[in-house]
Amino acid sequence: MKVTKDLVAASATPMVLGILAEADSYGYAIIRRIHELSGGELDWTEGLLYPLLHRLERLGYVESSWQSVAGERRRKYYSITESGLAELAEQRRQWETVVDALKEIWRGHGDSRPMTAMPFGGPA
Repeated sequence: MKVTKDLVAASATPMVLGILAEADSYGYAIIRRIHELSGGELDWTEGLLYPLLHRLERLGYVESSWQSVAGERRRKYYSITESGLAELAEQRRQWETVVDALKEIWRGHGDSRPMTAMPFGGPA
């Protein structure tokens, strides 16, 4: 299955904020986590992630800092801010509205599979 670019773009901010709400992280680890959470269906690139991280940083939703781990190269770690947590909560409310509407629309259309929770966490 190929997830459309429009759906990936729409879900990118809450996914990244949700991952950073779990723990501080760096680019490659965020890409790996998205791949893991989607069961391998979402295959993000650096070209998608880094412009998003930079935009979230400009908006004040994330902060970054360079960190070194013994035996490894320096990495830029991102952490969610209080403003980012508030935005994540708002994004979650909006996505829950969309998911609930889709469940209602699909209820009588022969698809008996239950929809599961959103693939990203974070505070409600």
